[in-house]
Amino acid sequence: MSELVHLLGYSFVQNMLLAGVLVATVAGLVSRFVVARSMSFAVHALAEVGFTGSVGFLLLGLSPVLGLLSGSFLVALIIGALGLRVRERDAVVGLVMAFGLGVGVLFLSLYGRYATEAMALLFGAITAVSQGDIILMVVVAVVTIAGLAVMYRPLTFATVDPIVAEARGVPVRLLSILFLLLLAAAVAEAVQVVGVLLILTLLITPGATAERLTSHPGLATLASVSVALLATVGGILLALLTGAPVSFYVTAIAFVLYMGARLGAPALARLRSRGANSAA
Repeated sequence: MSELVHLLGYSFVQNMLLAGVLVATVAGLVSRFVVARSMSFAVHALAEVGFTGSVGFLLLGLSPVLGLLSGSFLVALIIGALGLRVRERDAVVGLVMAFGLGVGVLFLSLYGRYATEAMALLFGAITAVSQGDIILMVVVAVVTIAGLAVMYRPLTFATVDPIVAEARGVPVRLLSILFLLLLAAAVAEAVQVVGVLLILTLLITPGATAERLTSHPGLATLASVSVALLATVGGILLALLTGAPVSFYVTAIAFVLYMGARLGAPALARLRSRGANSAA
């Protein structure tokens, strides 16, 4: 414990923890809608084509993180504009992802050198987060959280029953595009912790775990954020103590929490049923 307290005095460790809290909060908020709207495949595409954007920005001598954001936003707009229904969206996502990865291969060949900064995004690079990165992450987090707050009620309605929502005048297609843009921002943040290859952990597991624990929208959102925070902060602290990769611990903790929720859900349902019967 004393070793951990000593490590917490270093600025790079403080940056890691602050970045982890920002990423986990945004990822937890977005994750519940990702699961409810069946958008796991879209998360994968945003991350992989975002990597293409980071390599493209390296070619131009610009920040790979900004390239990641730009690539993710571009893909979000394309998916949102071309695919609304689940079946149609999956086909569009597959096409865009394949084309984007092909462009990424071209960019890597044109770069000519080993793209260290971009390659770090494949597995996560939270140990290299700088003050400048923190500022950018704060801006992205504030914009994402504010956007979700504004569209929370209509987005929830459109997620639960899109047909009725559209009949009631809810702009379902516009909400889909706007949510994809927020998802792109969340992907760009989460990639810096777990990397492109493990992005599904922070943007799917918290929401899937929360879905097992409660059906109440507000409580599910709170549970999703809690799972993301526990997995991320816990993963960072364990990585500091053992020297193993942060992404391993984040994914391991998230998996254990999901399995605990999945196995414990029946017992929780029985307890609720007994409580309801007693109250009656």
